[in-house]
Amino acid sequence: MSQKKSALNETSGVNNQNITSNSSISKIRAKRKENIDEVLLTKNILKGNITALSQAITLIESKNQTHKTKSKYIINTCLPKASKSVRLGITGVPGVGKSTFIEALGKLLISKGHKVAILAVDPSSSVTKGSILGDKTRMEDLVKDPNAFIRPSASGDTLGGVAQHTRESIILCEAAGYDVIIIETVGVGQSETVVHSMVDFFLLLKLAGAGDELQGIKRGIIEMADSIVINKADSENIKAAKLAKIEFNRALHFYPEKESKFQPKVLLASAIKSEGIQEIWDTVMSYVSITKDNNNFETKRQNQNNYWLLQTITDALKSDFFSNTNIKSALDYQKELVATNKTTPFDAAKQLLDLFYKEK
Repeated sequence: MSQKKSALNETSGVNNQNITSNSSISKIRAKRKENIDEVLLTKNILKGNITALSQAITLIESKNQTHKTKSKYIINTCLPKASKSVRLGITGVPGVGKSTFIEALGKLLISKGHKVAILAVDPSSSVTKGSILGDKTRMEDLVKDPNAFIRPSASGDTLGGVAQHTRESIILCEAAGYDVIIIETVGVGQSETVVHSMVDFFLLLKLAGAGDELQGIKRGIIEMADSIVINKADSENIKAAKLAKIEFNRALHFYPEKESKFQPKVLLASAIKSEGIQEIWDTVMSYVSITKDNNNFETKRQNQNNYWLLQTITDALKSDFFSNTNIKSALDYQKELVATNKTTPFDAAKQLLDLFYKEK
């Protein structure tokens, strides 16, 4: 019995040591972040230092108020050096081969002398909060290249925060000298709209023979796409890919002309064989040339900036409203009234807003 107690005490002691050790490590890491010199960090970013860039993006993603102050300085200082890249958004359903495609494209661009940053709007598990995509492990060759920077950002419960962080990360990557910024999205839900609002060229990856050629021809995602790529067009899948290309080309004729005056193209590619990648990049460059000539390139970016200005205000007001202590308790009460049909959702909302503005 005494041996069991002794073993139990030893185990408990080890566990307590582990907890203490983990707590100490967390405190040390937090202290290191507090001691970050934002001026030095910014200078290193402007020199193209990847470690400094990673540290700065971590600061941006932090909810700590001190970190927010430091990251604000970094962003504002880097801003004049930004906006000198081509921003490319890539989307497609899981399994379409986005990571393989991005790696093939990234390797091509680097061989041409470009510096490529890949920012992934990475969805998280709603249960564990862990990241579902593993872009760094999927792009084994690209991640080793000194001219490539890969940064996944887990979205958690909402895309709002990660979208703002991605926008700010674009500024830092451009300031660090990356002239091609690729934003990857998982390809489901609202993430496409979010990514579309922060890129110059939006590329939709599709599969042939997956039963979604016609189903995929829907106004939303097709209207956003500047070009469509039928990926995995190789081996026995080539015939199906060519048929899918015809179907999508037909569909595109039913859509109105884009403000950019650029006619979206349907292209074939085999990312695993690196086939068709050059043609796709040529298409992106053709788009950039056309839209810069007709001033749509800068107009689109300005419209995006205006969108994010208003979106940031909306997010801040929403956060301020729901974090208010009195609103929290009043909200529960109004929910009960609505549930028992003692008031309407609209009257309840008005009561809450009146309370909120009265405090202001």
